[in-house]
Amino acid sequence: MIPDVSKALSWLEAHPNVLCGIHRGIERETLRVTPDGHLASTGHPIELGKSLTHKWITTDFAESLLEFITPVDDNISHTLHFLSDLHRYTARHLKNERMWPMSMPCFIEGEEDITLAQFGTSNEGRFKTLYREGLKNRYGALMQTISGVHYNFSLPIEFWQAWANIKDEESGKEAISDGYLRLIRNYYRFGWVIPFFFGASPAICGSFLKGRKTNLPFESTSKGAKYLPYATSLRLSDLGYTNKSQSDLDITFNHLDTYVKGLKKAIHKPSEEFAQLGIKKEDGSYVQLNSNVLQIENELYAPIRPKRVVKGDESPSDALLRGGIEYIEVRSLDINPFTPIGVDETQIRFLDLFLIWCVLADAPEMNSSELACCRSNWNNVILEGRKPGQVIGMGCGETKEPLAQVGKALFADLQRVAKVLDSCSGTKYLEVCLKLEEMFDSPELTFSGKLLDKIKEQGIGGYGLSLAEQYYQELVSTSYETLTDDSFEHERISSIKRQADLENSDTISFDEYLKIHASPKDEGMAS
Repeated sequence: MIPDVSKALSWLEAHPNVLCGIHRGIERETLRVTPDGHLASTGHPIELGKSLTHKWITTDFAESLLEFITPVDDNISHTLHFLSDLHRYTARHLKNERMWPMSMPCFIEGEEDITLAQFGTSNEGRFKTLYREGLKNRYGALMQTISGVHYNFSLPIEFWQAWANIKDEESGKEAISDGYLRLIRNYYRFGWVIPFFFGASPAICGSFLKGRKTNLPFESTSKGAKYLPYATSLRLSDLGYTNKSQSDLDITFNHLDTYVKGLKKAIHKPSEEFAQLGIKKEDGSYVQLNSNVLQIENELYAPIRPKRVVKGDESPSDALLRGGIEYIEVRSLDINPFTPIGVDETQIRFLDLFLIWCVLADAPEMNSSELACCRSNWNNVILEGRKPGQVIGMGCGETKEPLAQVGKALFADLQRVAKVLDSCSGTKYLEVCLKLEEMFDSPELTFSGKLLDKIKEQGIGGYGLSLAEQYYQELVSTSYETLTDDSFEHERISSIKRQADLENSDTISFDEYLKIHASPKDEGMAS
C-alpha cells in the first residue's frame, strides 16, 4: 500500500501558508497540419518571429512542431490565459494550416516528409539543428514528431524553510535538492496515476506502424486506426517516445551528485551502435554531434527531470551542481485533446496535489532494479490501465494490489492536501479530487476512455481534424486575455534582432564551435 503520510499531513495542516506561491510553467507541443491532416511542409511562419530566440513560441524537433512556453507564474488562471493567447496569436497566422490536437501524429507518409527545425546560420542555431539530425539518425524522425505537454513545478521557499528548517535557497540548496529527489522517487513509484487519468493516446494511425515491428496485440477500426482496448498512453510505451539504448544507464535519483555523475558518464560513454553512423559524411555534412550514448544531456528520455535554469554555456548538470535543483519538469502528460490549448486546470491542480504528496511521503532510496520494477507498473497502466481488475505491484516483491484500491488510498491523502491548498485559493482543489477519484470505479471517464470511443466512431483523422477546425475557429474568434497585438509584435521583432545579433557575433567556424561544445571532453549544452 502507499506510505503512511499522516504525520507529514498533520504538519502541513498546521502550516497551511507554506503552499501559497507555487510556481509553474507549461510547455505545449503541437504539429502544424494541412486541412487533410498531413504534416505541413511550410517553414515556421515568419509572422511568429524566429524560433531560436522567441521567448514564447518556438519549435521542437521538426520545423512543423510548434512549442509554446509560458513564463514562470504563481497564478494558474494567468498561466492558462497566457497559453491561450499564444494559441490565439498563432492561429491567426497559420493561414490554411491547423494545430493537431493529439499527441500521436497522423498521415505522415514517410520520414522524408519531416523537415528538421531550422534555427538560422549562427553556430548556436546550427548546433541545435545538428543535434536533431543526430536524433533522426539514431532513433528515426517519426518518433520525434510525437507531441506532449511538460509541466514545470517548484515549491515556494517558505515551504522549504518550514519543512527542512533552512534559512534561504543558497544555504539550503542541498536540503531542497534532497526534497525534490524524494519527490522524483515517489513519482516513479506512483506516477502511473498520471497516464491512468490523463493518458490520451490509446490508439495510433496505421501509418505510424509502417515498417515498424511490434508485439502489441493491436485491434483495428474500420477507419484504419490501431488500438489496444484498455490502453491509456501509447506515447509513453516502447512504441512511442522512448530510447532502448538508454535502458542500461545506471542513473538513479537518490543523491544529486550521483545523479549528475551518472548523467555525465552517459555523455562520455561511447556507443558502438552510434559509432557506426559516423560523425561526418563524405560530402562533409554532419550526421550527429558525437557518437556517445547521449549527444547532450537533454537526450536522456525520462518521465520527470530535476532542473535549474542554466547560465551562459553551462550544461544542465553543471547548473544543478552550482545551485541545486530549482524545479522539476513533469514530462508524462499527453496532449489533452478536449481543450484547444492541450492542457486544462484540472490537470494542473491534480499535479500540484500529487507532487506535494510526493515531497511529503517517505521515499526510500531506489537502485536501478527498483526503477525497472516501477517502469513495469507504468507499462501495465500505459498498455492496460483501464482493464477491469488491473493490479499494481508494490515494490519489487510479489505483492500486487488492485489499482483502484491503491488509487483511492492515495486520494484519501490528496484530499487533505487539497483542503490546505484551498485555504489559499477557494475550493477548486477538493473539487478536482472528488471528480478524479470517480474514475477508479468508472475508467471510461478517463481521457483515454472517452477518446477511444470517439476514435472508433470517427477515426483518428476524422476526429482529430474536426477538433483542429473547431479549436481554430474558437481561437481566431476570441480576444486576447493577457497579451496584446503590440506585445506579440514587439517580441516578434525582438526575436528577429536577437537572432541577427547572434549570427553577426560568431567569431569562430562551426567546426571549431563543435570541438568546444560537442566534444566528449565537454558536457555539451542545453537544447
